[in-house]
Amino acid sequence: MGRASEPVYHLTRRQLNWLLLARVLVFTLLLGGTILYHLRAEGKAYPVLPFLYGLGVVAYLQAFVSALLLPLAERLRLFAQVQITWDLLLVTALIYVTGGVGSIFSFLYLLVIVSGSVFLGRKEVFVVASAAAILYGALLDLQFYGYLPQIEGLAFPQEIDGGRVFHAVFVHVLAFFLTAFLSGTAAERLRRSESALHKRTIDYEELENLNKTILAHISSGLLMINPQGRIRSFNSAAEKITGHSLEEVYDLDVRILFPTLKVFDDEGFILVSRGEAGLIDRQGRHLIIGYASTVVHDPQDKPLGLLVTFQDLTSYKRMEEDLKRTDRLAAVGRLAAGIAHEIRNPLAAISGSVQLLMEAESLQEGDRRLMGIVVREADRLSHLLTDFLLYARPTPPSPTQVDVSRLLDELADVISSDKRFERIRIRRDYPPGVHMLIDQKQINQVLWDLAINGAEAMEGKGELRFGIRPDESLLFIEDTGSGIDPESRERIFEPFYTTKEGGTGLGLSTVYTLVKGHDGRVEVTAGEKGGARFVLRFPGRMIPR
Repeated sequence: MGRASEPVYHLTRRQLNWLLLARVLVFTLLLGGTILYHLRAEGKAYPVLPFLYGLGVVAYLQAFVSALLLPLAERLRLFAQVQITWDLLLVTALIYVTGGVGSIFSFLYLLVIVSGSVFLGRKEVFVVASAAAILYGALLDLQFYGYLPQIEGLAFPQEIDGGRVFHAVFVHVLAFFLTAFLSGTAAERLRRSESALHKRTIDYEELENLNKTILAHISSGLLMINPQGRIRSFNSAAEKITGHSLEEVYDLDVRILFPTLKVFDDEGFILVSRGEAGLIDRQGRHLIIGYASTVVHDPQDKPLGLLVTFQDLTSYKRMEEDLKRTDRLAAVGRLAAGIAHEIRNPLAAISGSVQLLMEAESLQEGDRRLMGIVVREADRLSHLLTDFLLYARPTPPSPTQVDVSRLLDELADVISSDKRFERIRIRRDYPPGVHMLIDQKQINQVLWDLAINGAEAMEGKGELRFGIRPDESLLFIEDTGSGIDPESRERIFEPFYTTKEGGTGLGLSTVYTLVKGHDGRVEVTAGEKGGARFVLRFPGRMIPR
């Protein structure tokens, strides 16, 4: 396998600003300390001071100009190379004016090489070290052979030992390349570590974004509570199910907000593998949710909190009840098919025979009255059997285009002449000309049964409201009676269940069956004035105007 390539290093203007600032600080400390030392020396004159002043001014001026040009620079790497080159020349000038081979500032080359390793690549660092070696070696060689210009006022050694020059060049060049190797290697490893850390940071960010996306789009509600029982997390599905937002529930006690969720008590977390609970959402709707809980641990296996997952089972429970009711209907239908003729034939024989006996002239009045009771009760039993058969084996609907607004108008006109509706005010809450694809005869019977049911619930006095919502494909009949208690509401459509004295318990069951035959749904809610509101939903059967 080949050697790994050098990691790509991207310079920033902020890093180069630090380079300029560091250069100013280093030169200020070194030049300032040197100048201060010479000024405080007593009885001696140092002609080197003007040159040091000049180098300081040049260094500050170059740093100022570079700071102005940096925001305009497009090739930052070239800008850094120019700065390192300038530093090499400045250090060479400083060594020149402070004595050459005798200067104490030759170590500054090492700082330039180290800064090059920070801002340049590994190969470029060796170029910097080579340049430093060439400049320093050339300076000492020129000084040794006497070719170095002698500036008036500067004190240069007159006689220089060749061994000393060779030793100085050898030691410094070795130090330059060793520094380049060590600093370049360290800088390269640092860059690889930063690159790996940056990549890992990106991976963690992607993973975090992925987790957030999953939590946002998962259909189950997720609720996290801490060891104190306070809510710490609440995903979008949980907000949609309960109607509460994360901001509203954060840090609240789960027992106060959701008292039916048995997941926390005074002893701590409660683990539930499968549970159901009733819940009232923010809109006041009664929901049935299924939930489970599990403890979440950190890498050290310490409990972080309890994760509760839950789903809205209200619609599934409604479907389950519908299936159970359908099963009961099927059972009743089979029973009805088996006994219908067995009951009707004897009833017809009894009724016919008694009516023949009642035609006898010698029949006493008391016996005639008793026979009339037999005929009347036989007829009542026959009607009950007819209702029972209609409920158990309803005729399939024959949908036609029906003006339901007119249908309700006709119903209101008919019941207004019925004695049971003398003290009941009819309120019409629907627009004219609403059409639906329904079986007119069956839906007319449904509406009539619901109107009679509402009148009986109001005990003949109150307000009966007929309504249509075309945009929702529904009709409703609402009364102002005493309403329906929750227990009866759950069983109101069951056959033979009634709360009325003398009722058969088949009226609302028949309503449910006929609406179900239209692929519709019957709902019972509380009315605006405390009574009961029966809503008939017929999805897809509304005809647009």
